[in-house]
Amino acid sequence: MNKKLKIALSIILALIIIFAGFLLWYSNDYARADSSANALLNGTDNVSVTEIDNGLFLDGSGNESALVFYPGAKIEYTAYLPILMDLASGGVDCFLLEMPLNVAVLDTGEADSIIGNDDYAYDKWYVSGHSLGGWAAATYIAEHTDKANGLILLAAYSDKDLGNTPVLSIYGSQDKNLNKVTYDESKEFIDDNLTEIVIEGGNHAQFASYGVDPKDGKASISPEEQRRQTVNAILDFINN
Repeated sequence: MNKKLKIALSIILALIIIFAGFLLWYSNDYARADSSANALLNGTDNVSVTEIDNGLFLDGSGNESALVFYPGAKIEYTAYLPILMDLASGGVDCFLLEMPLNVAVLDTGEADSIIGNDDYAYDKWYVSGHSLGGWAAATYIAEHTDKANGLILLAAYSDKDLGNTPVLSIYGSQDKNLNKVTYDESKEFIDDNLTEIVIEGGNHAQFASYGVDPKDGKASISPEEQRRQTVNAILDFINN
């Protein structure tokens, strides 16, 4: 083996090691679900939680409407169990997607494996997501406008035309992570089908249960109150 080939192989090996190290760091750099969320992994008296191939299925009292949820980027997907558990208790069964490396944009079409699955027979389907997961959900809707009855965005927006799909958008008044300028500009993609709700005192992180986000604004209401208002708004949107 000549000297140039040895140098080339050494460089390639070094690059592989660096990339593997970066991938390991990146895959472990995410916000973990807190204890209140993890306590719901086994379900409650009213809602069962079942593992499916790509996440969790929350089966409550309803059988007509279901919601497929994309988690926010770099957030453990189980951090959304509290809010989805409340929705399932309110009659909307929920599918919580587990995304590659906890980044929903890596698989925006994943909702199709559920909505297009003959094992699940619901009259109405809704797609939702938080933060970058909301963008992923909107991307799915833009590419499958005939698949769902509505889109529900939590501190998120779309950069694609959503056609005639009804959209519920919810964000907190203290949210410092949501780019409000881009959010306002994105309304052109929703036509006249937008229902917008601002939760006074709410912030970005309290849609999930993963602790404090140092880049976020400080909420003046509790996580439980933000979740209650959010769930009520979603149930009104779906039922009405």
